[in-house]
Amino acid sequence: MSFFKEFKEFAVRGNVVDLAVGIIIGAAFGKVVSSLVSDIIMPPIGLLVGGMDFSSLSFTLKEALADQPAVTVNYGMFLQVMVDFVIVAFAVFMLVKAINTLKRREAAAPPPPAPPTKEEVLLAEIRDILKAR
Repeated sequence: MSFFKEFKEFAVRGNVVDLAVGIIIGAAFGKVVSSLVSDIIMPPIGLLVGGMDFSSLSFTLKEALADQPAVTVNYGMFLQVMVDFVIVAFAVFMLVKAINTLKRREAAAPPPPAPPTKEEVLLAEIRDILKAR
């Protein structure tokens, strides 16, 4: 088998495509959650704690010099990322919980009745003909 044929077989396998779709959706979901946290959730929290903007919280290790920027530890940005993580983790937990609930309901439901076999259909037709006489 040639190298390119083997690579094509690998690349178009269902698992690889599913993984790619999952990564793309996950990246988009991450952007939505980041916007939710920074634009919706953090402003009220900042207001509750005295109007503080967490993203600007930092302390300076070295002051700025003429052509060099200051060296800072931006712990406010870290707090922002941690809130993002907690919200994403909670959303994924709720999604997995919902899927597991649906699977349990599906497993608990009785299986649908099997369709009648050809012999059963023929016997029913014979019974109907004999009843009609």
